[in-house]
Amino acid sequence: MTDHHPPTKPAGPPPTALQQRYLRQLALQRGVTFVVPKTRAEASAAIAALKRLRPEPVADRRREIRAVQYDMAVRRGDDAKVIEQVETTGYGSSATWKAGRR
Repeated sequence: MTDHHPPTKPAGPPPTALQQRYLRQLALQRGVTFVVPKTRAEASAAIAALKRLRPEPVADRRREIRAVQYDMAVRRGDDAKVIEQVETTGYGSSATWKAGRR
């Protein structure tokens, strides 16, 4: 059997630990998420883009973190949770959604 997808070569060296740490720090300060870069060049471009954004006020970040912690503590975040045997049938790869529930 032949492989129709040739192996891809990395476009460059992987990002350094310092770049990754700085990228996470900037994303947290700006209140955004990011795609993990595969190369140093991608990491540099992502850092430059995040540096152009205005930092989110510290009070806003604290408020948001506290709100999430509170929701998790009182189980209000369970709305997205799948209730087994009520919404699904079967196990593993054979599990399916029960009809009529959405």
